[in-house]
Amino acid sequence: MEELKATPLHADHENLKALMAPFGGWIMPIQYSGIIAEHKWCREKAALFDICHMGEFLFKGDVVADGLEDVFTFSVSSIPVGRSRYGFLLNDAGGVIDDLIVFRLAENEAMIVVNAATTDNDFTVIRSRLKNPAALTDISARTGKVDLQGPLSREIMVQHFGPSIQDIPFFKFIKTSILGSDAIVSRTGYTGELGYEIFLPADKVAELWRLLLEDPRVAPAGLGARDLLRLEMGYSLYGNDLDETITPLTAGLSTFVNMSKEFVGKTALERELEQGSPRMKVAFKVDSRRAPRHFYQILHEGKEVGVVTSGAFSPMLSCGIGLGLVKPDAAALGTRLTIRHEKVEMEAQVVELPFYTGGSLRS
Repeated sequence: MEELKATPLHADHENLKALMAPFGGWIMPIQYSGIIAEHKWCREKAALFDICHMGEFLFKGDVVADGLEDVFTFSVSSIPVGRSRYGFLLNDAGGVIDDLIVFRLAENEAMIVVNAATTDNDFTVIRSRLKNPAALTDISARTGKVDLQGPLSREIMVQHFGPSIQDIPFFKFIKTSILGSDAIVSRTGYTGELGYEIFLPADKVAELWRLLLEDPRVAPAGLGARDLLRLEMGYSLYGNDLDETITPLTAGLSTFVNMSKEFVGKTALERELEQGSPRMKVAFKVDSRRAPRHFYQILHEGKEVGVVTSGAFSPMLSCGIGLGLVKPDAAALGTRLTIRHEKVEMEAQVVELPFYTGGSLRS
């Protein structure tokens, strides 16, 4: 069996009686008080997530001359210093090796934040595509990351760490000092609520975690609540809604692909644009409180047309919701679908994203 990695907060999770389980090669907290309770706390107050399992790479060099500009589906050179950008690392067939965010730290410096399960492969692939592989360093082991998410997160962060956090716009970040160490505070997240991602040295993350949990407005939340929160927003999860067989176009994420620049997989995407995608992402709401699950069948007019990639019961909508990949003729808004697994069937309808529109994300 693969030996699971543990984050610097593992002992804290055990002290909080968290339910722990494997995720992306790590042993991670799934829940503390309960998924629904933690979800509600994040929607109403501020939830604290351990995200130390994510990978971080540091690029130092000339973005264009050293080849970073041609690695992703978006332009790195056009990201202003102090901003970040989301997009993809693709294979030759246009499939998603990973979805990631690049933070432009300085003119010749960028931090690439990647998913936990794909970290090692991402590093190998990115370095192989650089003209100067030495420009990229894996800083994952020395980097800690926690996310504070929820409508009260701004006032909490300002109270604890100063007024410079007050005016950080969405998808911008600042370099600052937290607990006497260099840190990055980014106005980003995965919940649909106002929130911050905090990067700081791994040996400082436990101190920050404990400090924030002393605040009565803050409660810990596990990956179960995080998954439910992101699904209500329609955000894709790598390994479910994205993988190396799914292109960004199929996944409905063409917004994050700049077809006017060069990147690996562009030719395949051009062909897909010309010929059309054989399957398309859909969002659907179930007519009942039943929860669809990953790999459930999707039927339209009695015929199997696709598969559920993510699904759950939504506390905010009081019904089942899900994402799936279906044949194009079953993807139009309003299309009636049947979700099936063995003897279980549930009726559903294709809807627009996001499912939940009442979040504080851009507050």
